[in-house]
This record gives sequence, C-alpha cells and structure tokens, in this order.
Amino acid sequence: MCRRIYIDRSFDSMAETFSFAKRDKVDDLGNRLPRYNGAPAEVYHIIIQDNERQGGESKPAFAIARWGFMPAWIDPRRHAPAIVRGDIMATHQMFREAYRSRRCLVPVSGFIEWSEGNQPHAVTLKDRSTFALAGIWEVWRHPVGIDIRTFAIATCEPNELIATIHNRMPVVLRPEHYERWLSAAPDPRDLMKPFDPVAMTMWPIARRISTRRNGGPEVLSRVDFSGKQARQRISKFR
Repeated sequence: MCRRIYIDRSFDSMAETFSFAKRDKVDDLGNRLPRYNGAPAEVYHIIIQDNERQGGESKPAFAIARWGFMPAWIDPRRHAPAIVRGDIMATHQMFREAYRSRRCLVPVSGFIEWSEGNQPHAVTLKDRSTFALAGIWEVWRHPVGIDIRTFAIATCEPNELIATIHNRMPVVLRPEHYERWLSAAPDPRDLMKPFDPVAMTMWPIARRISTRRNGGPEVLSRVDFSGKQARQRISKFR
C-alpha cells in the first residue's frame, strides 16, 4: 500500500508552504518536480532536524533522501522498506533508533492507494494543499564511501474514507504536530493516527500509474469506477 506519492508543484512552492524549514543550498532536483508518479528508490525532499548545518542548534531543514529505508548496517541486497507500520517502529530493531532520533516530514500533494482488484485511487486533501507524511530517516554508507540518506513512511489504521479500499494508510500529520514529530520527544506514537476523513478526498485513476515510466499529470485523471456500491461508500467524503 501507498507505494506511490505525487507532488504537483515546484520546489519553490513547496518550500514556501514549509517556510519554517531552512532551505540552504538544497537543490530542486532538476526537472523532477512536479512529479505525478513518485515511486520508491527515487529521491525526494524531506524535512529533518538538522544540527550540522545549523551550528549545533537543532532546526528544521530540507534535505534530499532516497525512498527506501536502509540502516547503516544493512546488507544492500536486502529489501529497503518504503513503508513501516507505526505500531512497530518503537521496538523493531531495524527502525527503533531512527524512530527515537531521526524522524522526518515527507511533503506531498497526495498519495496513491490500491483497492481489492488492483484498482488505484488518488488521495489528497480537499483543499488541495501540500501536506506532510510522517517518516523516519537513516544514512547508509555505500561501499564506495558515499553516504546516502534514506527514508520510509509510517502507516497507521485507516480512517473511514481509506477503509473503503484498504486496511492501512500513511500517517498524515497536522501542521500543529510537525514540530513535535521532528522534536527529540522519544515516542510521539499518539500522532500516528488516522487523519480526519472529512478533510480528505479520493478518486479512482487508471492502472497505468503502476508503471513508473508513466509520469505525466494525466495519470491522476479520474476514471469511471466500476461498482455502484463502491461509489456510494466514498461519495459522502467528496
């Protein structure tokens, strides 16, 4: 689930929305934004608590990271998880240190969720504003000596809207919770909860989004959804 995200605006626009985060010399990823079919193993902008660039003072800052969590000790041949269940991050060996001290925000315009029968849906906020998913990050050292920052997105139980198509959803954070998620608080698990379904909307899209090379804005276009009953289940949230 949620193995696609999309960002329908420029980095300048994103940085303006998250103006509390220092931009410094972080680039705009060239021509990769907007990105309508973002998949794991690609690089994205995330927001971290950055000590090194802030003269020892911990402040939010933009950074570039690869989607797919890889701790420093991991064998690179192992699968790099793109998503992590929020209810195991505090105790699982692979994620607990990052959860305690390396949490991040993942700015997006929306994400893609698949229902039974492999039908994809685009999910976003009703006001179409950019928002942040909860994540954790880590640095993995490539054998050639290059440090690569990586991240994964936390998931939680679905809200009433997402439950019509899937049993999990990414953790969508409210702006008033950004600071705490990024803080040194050791266990903000109470923030990993379903987002208000009334503030969200979703619509069915074509299955071509499953192919990475299909990256134009048309991949997010609404398609006719087969099944009158399914339409009725989600209509009250539109």
